[in-house]
Amino acid sequence: MYLTFFYSLLGLTAGSGIGYAFGLLQAAALRHNEQRQREGKFKNAWSLMPGAGARTAYLLITLLIIQVVCPLLFRDGTQWYVSGGVMLGYGWTLFRQLMRRRMEAKA
Repeated sequence: MYLTFFYSLLGLTAGSGIGYAFGLLQAAALRHNEQRQREGKFKNAWSLMPGAGARTAYLLITLLIIQVVCPLLFRDGTQWYVSGGVMLGYGWTLFRQLMRRRMEAKA
């Protein structure tokens, strides 16, 4: 029982870290691309978020590596805690971005 709780907590923590790191990576790319847009360096609308597919592939590869390296995080339903952690970590970065933009809109 305690071991299952430990694995669930570990999965949630690992997933949150992965999601948060991915969110920070996406936010950095967004800031970079907004800067390029202000400078007028975009050629067309399709280049608004270059590299997004590669960053998503990196996220999936990271999840695959963790699944291979830490198989205990992906057994007996614990994989849902990892997935939930990814969602929480990435969601937190999106929430912070939303709050920052709302504060800027009020000012």
